[in-house]
Amino acid sequence: MINQFPVEPVRAHEAETCEDPSSVIALLGENAEHTTYRSGFAEGAVGAPAHFHTRATELFFVLDGALRVLVDDRVVLLEQGDFLAVPPRTPHAFAAAKGRTADVLFTFTPGLGRFDYLRLLGRVMRGEADPAEIRASAERYDNHYVDSPVWQAELA
Repeated sequence: MINQFPVEPVRAHEAETCEDPSSVIALLGENAEHTTYRSGFAEGAVGAPAHFHTRATELFFVLDGALRVLVDDRVVLLEQGDFLAVPPRTPHAFAAAKGRTADVLFTFTPGLGRFDYLRLLGRVMRGEADPAEIRASAERYDNHYVDSPVWQAELA
């Protein structure tokens, strides 16, 4: 079930977090229209491999640091204060810039219950769940992974 955005503010220290070895995600708010969370990435940490969403637009706002983002077949660097909207069906991926951390606010519209996906991803990254569960959940969470030679070269 998708929770409604609270009427009261979500305090950073009270937000549910999902952690893995390279990032901390604070789950801020989710309903049918939006999912919003904040991710802090370690230096150079990969956030997501190349993928696309069929129904959701993914919004990125860099609060601090720098984030490399694959958009179609090019890589852009987002720095503090930069914003990017990735429309449905656009292949994208992201990682903290080499030698830099990144603190990023993400919003998806529509929401599609992504908090459960982020919890699953954390369990997989910590070795508590089988990576096959991510592949099996592609339709449910509208995450469709693709090969990207451009992104692979960026990470090399």
